[in-house]
Amino acid sequence: MPQFPEEPIYEQLARIGKALASPVRLRLLDVLDQRERTVEELARSAEIPLKNTSAQLQQLRAAHLVTSRREGTRVYYRLADARVSRFLGEFQGFAGGRLADLRDAVRARLGSLEGVTADELASRLADPATLVMDVRPAADYAAGHVPGAISVPLAELRDQLDDLPRQARIVAYCGGPYCVVSPEAVRLLRERGYDASPLDGGFLGWRRREKPLEH
Repeated sequence: MPQFPEEPIYEQLARIGKALASPVRLRLLDVLDQRERTVEELARSAEIPLKNTSAQLQQLRAAHLVTSRREGTRVYYRLADARVSRFLGEFQGFAGGRLADLRDAVRARLGSLEGVTADELASRLADPATLVMDVRPAADYAAGHVPGAISVPLAELRDQLDDLPRQARIVAYCGGPYCVVSPEAVRLLRERGYDASPLDGGFLGWRRREKPLEH
């Protein structure tokens, strides 16, 4: 017997909370929010063991946060719809405003570099002095990127430094709000004398604010 009349309703609501109550599943959702992937691609991108990735995907599917499609022998996973992406952005923003420990963890991992907001970057896209740099893997860039951005994966950045215009104001971004790649790229650029800043929220922050994309 239910403890109170509305308990069955709250049990269903709790399914979403249970699905989100895992750092691994939250990480997988952020990676899938960038583009669909096979379970093998997802495991590599999220840096999570394959067996664990597969098990966590099943829980996300059960909560209807993730869906899949088959193409030949391959199964591709993606977020169920755009509402999941918006919810994740709001959830992360709400948590950041409530949890000082989360803010401390972000600073410890990403540093305290002052970033450029999505709105600021949108107003600067037409400025020829602004150079937008996507430091994610090339496949992620091809699936969607900030208009006019150039693709320079972090592993290739050192080799391309001398080809970048010295007078440019560079805005670099990677996958999401907790991605460590763009801060690393910005530090390297600044060491070489470039004017560089990270994009707040990364690619996901840009897209969740419904800014334009190129493919």
